[in-house]
Amino acid sequence: MLSGQPPPLARALTEIERHVADSGWDQPARLYALAPTDELVTLEPALADQLGIDADAPPADGLTPVEQELPEESLEEVLATIAWPDTVVGCALALERIVLPPGAEGGMPDDAVAAAQWAASHPDRSEVRIVVGVMRDGARSSVLRVRGHDEDADLVRDPELAPELAEALASTFAA
Repeated sequence: MLSGQPPPLARALTEIERHVADSGWDQPARLYALAPTDELVTLEPALADQLGIDADAPPADGLTPVEQELPEESLEEVLATIAWPDTVVGCALALERIVLPPGAEGGMPDDAVAAAQWAASHPDRSEVRIVVGVMRDGARSSVLRVRGHDEDADLVRDPELAPELAEALASTFAA
């Protein structure tokens, strides 16, 4: 890895966030398998070509995100059923959420549907896109973008932005 350059997982999550951002906001959750770029070029040259990866010079430590189709089930149900092949060394999930300021949840209705509507119309809400990734070896990373803050410098990077989500993704690698 080049000095000063973020680790491969962090780079892959930033790439995913940019890719999702190209489609704008109000996107459904998107799941990605992460494969070592150099292995992908060797094992799947046609896919590498389709993804625009330079077969002659793949980054030695790069990860290539490959989007997976998500069924219409709840995210919790889907993640509980995933098992990755050995060629997948990590996975990432991009999703959008509404975040409320501390203390705002005191007036939230108990019913889940009513609570979602209440949060969506709350005057102090923020809309965020979070991309969380985990590796088979336990490494974790995440990036978060607040709607309206569109520069790459505005990305918040922290491996513990969504620990429960990272744990759910890590469980997809459990034996």
